[in-house]
Formats: sequence, structure tokens, C-alpha cells
Amino acid sequence: MGQKTAGTCYVKVDGSQLTITGGCEAPLMPVKRETVVPGFYKEEDMTPYLKVDAVHTPDFPLEKLINGDNMTVTTEFKNGKVYVLAGAYLVGEPASAGDDGKIALEFNGIKGTWQ
Repeated sequence: MGQKTAGTCYVKVDGSQLTITGGCEAPLMPVKRETVVPGFYKEEDMTPYLKVDAVHTPDFPLEKLINGDNMTVTTEFKNGKVYVLAGAYLVGEPASAGDDGKIALEFNGIKGTWQ
């Protein structure tokens, strides 16, 4: 029997659902590890994030995303896992592309939790 592990994700920002294309990207761990010598490693805190390509639909919550600095972003993956990013805000230089109607969004936040 096959089991679904990938496919379109569902993303909500403070309750407003975005129409997205493709997948989403969220970190699995809150730290980045690097080996110093075999068997010994160091850790650095990582900023929790979520990357997603959204479609610039007529009801796209533009003002909410531009002005939001304490949003909750919930992402449901096709494998049943859910990633919640708290204290989220947009980073980078999001821009609306006229040729395909997409906006590449990257959210950073205070805490990311897998459920």
C-alpha cells in the first residue's frame, strides 16, 4: 500500500489561507550542527523560518503580510505533519511576478514547532 508523503501544502497566516504552488520549506531542527572533530560538534541557534511560493490572487492578504510583525503561520504538509511559526514576519524582498502571478515569501519568526 502506498503512502502519501509529498504534494501541495496548505498555509494559513493569522487565519487567512494562501493559495500556494508547489511545496513549502521549514527547518527540522532549531539548531545548526557542525562537526569540530569526529564525535564532537558545535551548535548554533537558527532562526525559525518558512519558505513558500504563493499565488497573487485577488483576495491575497497583502496589507496583513506587509504590516504583520507578530503573525502565526500554520503549514499543513501532505504527509500529515504541521509546522507552526509563531511571532512571524516577512523577510527579504518579496515581489509579485507578473508572468506567473507568484510571490516568493519567506517568513522568519520567534519559534517554530512541529506538531
